[in-house]
Amino acid sequence: MMDWVRFTIVLALAVVIHPREAQVGTVIPIMLGSSLNAAKDKPGKKLEGRVMQKVELPSGGAISERSRIFGHVVRVKPGLSGASIVVEFDSIQDQGSTIPITTGLLALASMGSVFDAQSPISANSELDPVTQWVTRQVGGDVVRRGWGKVASRQGVSGTWLEGSSVRIKLTPNPAAGCPGGPGYDREQAVWIFSSAACGTYGLDDVQISSSRDTAPGQITLTSPRNVSVAGGSGWLLIAVGERR
Repeated sequence: MMDWVRFTIVLALAVVIHPREAQVGTVIPIMLGSSLNAAKDKPGKKLEGRVMQKVELPSGGAISERSRIFGHVVRVKPGLSGASIVVEFDSIQDQGSTIPITTGLLALASMGSVFDAQSPISANSELDPVTQWVTRQVGGDVVRRGWGKVASRQGVSGTWLEGSSVRIKLTPNPAAGCPGGPGYDREQAVWIFSSAACGTYGLDDVQISSSRDTAPGQITLTSPRNVSVAGGSGWLLIAVGERR
């Protein structure tokens, strides 16, 4: 009987320590409050942002909207002949719990692109209630809030929930560097991003680069001039592993 009690206590403690995990393929849309600049930043710089939509997990749990996400700069290469910056997101703080994460990056939008995606397509629409607006997601999907629907160029339909919250199935975009994989079989929280959003938007010559020199969870941004991303940018992260 005592062994069973000890087992129950240990199991309960394990649930408290790891109440939720972002399984591989889970999309996490965030706004990064920190700025990035390869000409100025140093390794170790702390990064902080917010999860911008409730993320429902396959396990039945969820990551709350407005949860805080933390990361850091891993490496920086400044220079006019080509710059790069490597960042890594470590954890999410949600209602007193710490959720360890290991993520890749599907899409990155400038602060201006984030603003545009939350504004009506037609200037005259500003006279209408926000619940009736028609907006365009980063990547081209059209949101018709009055219908509660989202439509992609690839024919994929999704759901507008409220505010800027959207759920839709991801669409592989191999030409842009997103071939698909785990998580593409279900609707996910994408915030202001499109089903097939992949790469950078509104950031001139900044690109998302995959590198053999980076470990899982490390995200590399490159530019032939300088990597500069202002605070208020939107990031469509995707879980690529479980951090312990």
